[in-house]
Amino acid sequence: MSEISELKDAIEAKGKIWEDLKAKVDKLEAEKAEGRTDPLLVETIAKMDNALNEQSEIKRTLEARMTDMENKIARGEFAGGDKSVADKVKAEYRASFEKWFRKGGEGNMEAVKQLAVQAGLSTLSDPDGGYLVAPPEFDQEIDRVAETISVMRRLCTVRPIGTSTYKKLVNMGGASSGWVAEKESRSETDTPTLREIALNTKEVYAEPGCTQISLDDATIDLPSWLADEVTVEFDEQEAEAFITGDGVAKPHGIAGYPFVANSSYEWGKVGYTAGGHATLLNNADKLIDLQHSLKSKYRNGAVWLMNDTTCSAIRKFKDGEGNYLWRPGLIEGKPDNLLGKPCEYDDNLDDIGANKYPLFFGNFKRAYMIIDRKGIRILRDPYTSKGNVLFYTTKRVGGGIVMFEALKALKIATT
Repeated sequence: MSEISELKDAIEAKGKIWEDLKAKVDKLEAEKAEGRTDPLLVETIAKMDNALNEQSEIKRTLEARMTDMENKIARGEFAGGDKSVADKVKAEYRASFEKWFRKGGEGNMEAVKQLAVQAGLSTLSDPDGGYLVAPPEFDQEIDRVAETISVMRRLCTVRPIGTSTYKKLVNMGGASSGWVAEKESRSETDTPTLREIALNTKEVYAEPGCTQISLDDATIDLPSWLADEVTVEFDEQEAEAFITGDGVAKPHGIAGYPFVANSSYEWGKVGYTAGGHATLLNNADKLIDLQHSLKSKYRNGAVWLMNDTTCSAIRKFKDGEGNYLWRPGLIEGKPDNLLGKPCEYDDNLDDIGANKYPLFFGNFKRAYMIIDRKGIRILRDPYTSKGNVLFYTTKRVGGGIVMFEALKALKIATT
């Protein structure tokens, strides 16, 4: 059986278990409302939850195998892939794309669309409206540059998807257990609590433009030029949204969720440690409190996240012997270090100030997920600005916290 068939079967199996599990949980909730609980149903739900986790692991393994196979085909290392044919089709597609890019309708949009299908691209083309899916070199260029600039893309889990929504099931626990003697009575088993996390993609756009005369200059590498123009705009918009976004028409950023004191922590909010003085961060003990407010299972892989202004304040902290707590990354490519954990910087975070959250500590791989809808669309517009051609370029991106207890913040006092 091929990897594609196996992956399809795994996805279908996971979907069936998920639907069955939701139905049984709903049934159990209805029974509890009536004052009764079926122990066998509780046991069945627990087993189905385990089966769902197993299917998720199988799906991840198959996706990894698929990615590896695609990479080998692209490099010509896979016996089943004819690299010369694929390269020829993609070269024709790129040439047609550039012709359309320069001349619009003269580029024969329908031919370009057919080549996109032959090249195995996810085509979102609309010949009448002027939409065209960007060639693979364009898409890869944007992803490559974004990863080197956006710290959140580097720290968090990034998952490409083919739909507008990504759903994830989180088991909150809650099934009762304990030790019991042979003849003692057993208490009724509680139902494990399941939460569904749903992330939706939002559309981000950029609209670079140039004169038709410059497009007529065949020496310009058009896909690279467009990638350079939109990359900065896309990355700046994403970077801000991943930190401060409210989830409305943009991703939900880590600072866009409700905050709650760690002593009153609840799911769906980001727990914080009080930082003391209203205008200063002058107590190194608060950093230790923040670090240990994160459960130990998340501290392996956790990092500090702050802006440069906050970093400047923290760099001056010393221990009782006069040694700086902050340690510079002395090896190229290695991050700075604070209390044994790496430091990362993003200037979209708050400065130190009253009622602000200037510092986060967490395992971002576990806490936050970024989803990318495959495909970048381009609309060629030679009409809005006479003598110029605008390229309305869009991509769909989403993001949000998927494990709230894997992220903590420091709050500066109000007074």
